[in-house]
Amino acid sequence: MNIALIIAGGVGNRMNQDIPKQFLNVFDKPVIIYTLEGFQRHPEIDAIEVVCLDGWSEVLWAYARQFSIDKLKWVTPSGSTAQESIRNGVFALKDVCSENDIIVVHDGIRPMVEDFVLSDVLIKCKKYGNAVTALPYNEQIFVADDAETTTRYIPRDTLRRVSTPQAYTYGKLLWAYEKAFSEGIGIQASTYANTLMVDLGERLHFASGSEKNIKLTTKDDLELFKCYIKMEKDSWLK
Repeated sequence: MNIALIIAGGVGNRMNQDIPKQFLNVFDKPVIIYTLEGFQRHPEIDAIEVVCLDGWSEVLWAYARQFSIDKLKWVTPSGSTAQESIRNGVFALKDVCSENDIIVVHDGIRPMVEDFVLSDVLIKCKKYGNAVTALPYNEQIFVADDAETTTRYIPRDTLRRVSTPQAYTYGKLLWAYEKAFSEGIGIQASTYANTLMVDLGERLHFASGSEKNIKLTTKDDLELFKCYIKMEKDSWLK
């Protein structure tokens, strides 16, 4: 069984709106529904769990009914951090999942996950036990010696931009979150399932990424998302 674990527990302070950004309407559809539709339409995703911001669960269920997201099976309360939210989602599946089931962790505010990205992350996870969406880094990265100067750079061919979706076997993911929270490993601010795994000594495997897979953090991101929705690929492009 392949289960999507969608993290939608953020309050969206940087977007500076009256409601959480995952529930903002874009062309008469909430952002979270765009996200869920990517998993709803993919034939290899069997079920969806959303870890939802407190007070918004009923709204989410109502939207799921309105937009025919029938793969949504569970809505779980979020935690105060992303790591707590992922943990809550993983622990809630203890009576549902077997050790070799695949859990696809994804940000609720990445609404443009494409089929080929999901397919590849599942293929790689089945082969290796985990997979993280990744892209090459195309800019030069320099290390600051102080606030104004540098003498060092990091070769960009050694770098990858890693995001969600990322997939893990349920047994490994459950082990990781039980160990991390019992021993205080890898759960500091700005960490996620992938960084936690590395902190626990695991080797991660790259899967295909997409430049369209943007995270809606600021108003500019929201405007870019609107452009992507409207954009039609030029007919001459292969």
